[in-house]
Amino acid sequence: MTKRVLVGLSGGVDSAVSAYLLKEQGYDVTAGFMINYLAPEGEYCPTKEDLEEAKKVANFLEIPFFTFDYRKDYEKKVLDYMYEGYRKGITPNPDIMCNSEVKFKVFLDEALELGFDYIAMGHYAQIVEKDGIFYLKKGVDENKDQSYFLAGLNQKQLSKAIFPIG
Repeated sequence: MTKRVLVGLSGGVDSAVSAYLLKEQGYDVTAGFMINYLAPEGEYCPTKEDLEEAKKVANFLEIPFFTFDYRKDYEKKVLDYMYEGYRKGITPNPDIMCNSEVKFKVFLDEALELGFDYIAMGHYAQIVEKDGIFYLKKGVDENKDQSYFLAGLNQKQLSKAIFPIG
């Protein structure tokens, strides 16, 4: 049976290539765009442009496209964490929190509820499984490696994630 993958399509090249590669490998690919922030009316907001680019990619690849509104999750799990860190005088890392608490938690949970087998992203990192344990490794291209930003992922998250561009 063909494995179903929900690809976090950001509107950028890396996630687009990931979706393409998975489709070429025979996966049943669906695109999911995460709305994490929208600027107040009248202010510039790249989310709208990214959304349009992601739709174009999905259309080009002939894959279904869905949007997921995670603004409340992002505010609660990433922005509040960041503000609290600054109040305490520490330098928070919102990228790590966004990955472990939004992309690979909320998005993953929703994907599994919708019947997908995996989620995929355009991150430069690798996942290796050995004896039932999943390990995060540096990306193939060390100049683009993003494993540091994924260091907070747990076993469930790693076991259900695919990074096609490695």
